[in-house]
Amino acid sequence: MTDLGSITPDPMAAVLRILDVQPVPGEPDTFRGESLPLPRGRVFGGQVLAQSLLAAGRTAPGDRLPHSLHGYFLRAGVLDEPITFAVERLRDGRSFAARRTHAIQGGAPILSMIASFQEQQPGIDFSDEMPHGIPDPEDVPSAVEVLSGVDHPGAAFWTHAAAYDLRHVHGAIFLRPSEDRSGQQAVWFRARGPVPDDQLLHRALLAYACDQVMLEPVLRRAGLSWVHPGLSMASLDHAMWWHRDAHVDDWLLFVQSTPSAQGGRGLGATRVFDREGRLVASIAQEGMVRLRD
Repeated sequence: MTDLGSITPDPMAAVLRILDVQPVPGEPDTFRGESLPLPRGRVFGGQVLAQSLLAAGRTAPGDRLPHSLHGYFLRAGVLDEPITFAVERLRDGRSFAARRTHAIQGGAPILSMIASFQEQQPGIDFSDEMPHGIPDPEDVPSAVEVLSGVDHPGAAFWTHAAAYDLRHVHGAIFLRPSEDRSGQQAVWFRARGPVPDDQLLHRALLAYACDQVMLEPVLRRAGLSWVHPGLSMASLDHAMWWHRDAHVDDWLLFVQSTPSAQGGRGLGATRVFDREGRLVASIAQEGMVRLRD
């Protein structure tokens, strides 16, 4: 398979710069961040989610990491205006801390999120197993290979500017629908550049990454591709649980499905495994999925 390092610079550095939200002088628990340009001309929801989590994490006790978040995407963000992240300290208990973050542009929230943080503690330990028969990521074509030479703005982004190497085990649906209408898919992904050894950052980068493919099972089951004429999609809400430490600079496997689509909405569900087969996170997202006449 293609060595991505030989064909593209380090796009992860740009993501890390954008995610480094800065405190606003004179305004406690308030941070500000910029946005990364994307082909569709609006702020990427995964970016705002990751920034909101990092802002919340910077107000939590240093030994506590996020174990869950629940967020609603309220408005589309614009690329040319900074985002303000206002953090509310909801609770600091003996083991857990809860924070609410509002991501604000133009005086209105574009995302509202609550996250819970917990210190490392012993307890019962079990999890689902990774599905059997999944090929190694080295044996699966990358998005770069699938989209190489394709004349499309989205293809240019995935081959030159995307921060993650995505490898669809059952074939990508960038350009054409899948013949398999089960709504099941498995996707290997890994950062396309080095990431500091900071577990809060890695968990935020996992939140960033998953928003790119959470609704793909809906498209797959509906017999659609990303370039289907008249397709309109937007994330509505997002729920995420981290079970164990995750490292996005090593291969992680998304095992995905969709239980339902109705009323212009579709639900995607994901389990995330590391390469050793440990379940590191569970994710659910509902999104608007519409076809214009």
